[in-house]
Amino acid sequence: MRTNRIISAFVIAGLTGGVIAASAASADAPSTSSQNDGDHAVFVQTNKPLGNTVVVYDRDRNGQLSLAGEFQTGGLGGATVGPPVDALASQGSLIFHEDLLFAVNAGSNTVTVFRVDGDRLQRLQVIWSGGLLPVSITVHDDLVYALNAGGAGAVQGYRLDNGRLTPIKGGNRSLGLNNANPPAFATAPAQVGISPNGRFVLVTTKTLNVIDSFAIGRGGELARRPVANTDEGGPFGFTFDKRGKLLVAETTANAVTRFQLSGDGTLTQIGPSVPNGQQATCWIQRVGRFIYVANAGSSTISSYTVGADGNLVLLDAVAADTNGGSIDMTTSGGFLYVQNAAAGNVQGYKVNDDGSLTLVTTATGLPQFANGIGMEGIAAS
Repeated sequence: MRTNRIISAFVIAGLTGGVIAASAASADAPSTSSQNDGDHAVFVQTNKPLGNTVVVYDRDRNGQLSLAGEFQTGGLGGATVGPPVDALASQGSLIFHEDLLFAVNAGSNTVTVFRVDGDRLQRLQVIWSGGLLPVSITVHDDLVYALNAGGAGAVQGYRLDNGRLTPIKGGNRSLGLNNANPPAFATAPAQVGISPNGRFVLVTTKTLNVIDSFAIGRGGELARRPVANTDEGGPFGFTFDKRGKLLVAETTANAVTRFQLSGDGTLTQIGPSVPNGQQATCWIQRVGRFIYVANAGSSTISSYTVGADGNLVLLDAVAADTNGGSIDMTTSGGFLYVQNAAAGNVQGYKVNDDGSLTLVTTATGLPQFANGIGMEGIAAS
């Protein structure tokens, strides 16, 4: 455990102003000049309480990041109550889809839609999130759903047309929670996501040990009552593997579990849960056949894969030591990018053929977590 290092980072942390810089991780890293990788970029949500912004970095072919700009969302950042290092206590607060970027503004209960043109953002719309304290968003074809963590909790559905969102009639569903606004980080729902076949909206709620599954109607409306699936490991972030199976990062068990999603919305566990021995396993990202989880409490990244028998296999409990309060992650061009809230940076790792990670870049100067607020949300084109 690296608690002392994280606490030290908290003590010196502050919402950072001034110039945001990107630096190479090693002296022998290749120069970024003349090595552009087209229009690929990494987007980082600052979640600033007085004005949320998205910082954009160009990504070159070697995975290194260079600052391109910072863009206002038109909303405010926010936070749950008592988060240890992750203000929104969620995964998927910033989502890239085709040529659009979707951001939640937790402090003003809105969602922002940007048009992405390389490393430039054009703000198209700011719209009500359909509830209190939006923390996660998901997109599938022309359907978008926002997860609101405050109060009873709610999922708001939208139809996407030419870069603009229109609320779906019957598309707002309460989660029936008994939270305040803002909610405590442990009881707040963590992520909303759409199944690969587009038939279900899934919502995880950490210490309530529930994964709700809402059937999606023909018009995008959600079933009035979800199927409530129990996951005693404390479900937080999730993703899907190449076979369409659900992979869940469990923050209580510090493990990953694989599930089959059935046609009626029920989840059936596939094989045993696989712990990694780290602390606060919350975020999960798939890169090809490899699966990575961020462990905020130990500031590490663990790596997994799916074995030939269909069961999860832990490759390396500490595939990377980030030393900065690892939270959300994204992938681009065979690289894994990790948001480190306590350190106020983003690290980029090359994913090697065996699943091991090699640090190639560190973008510094981002807002550090302090007094319950900090950056959260990362996506890539």
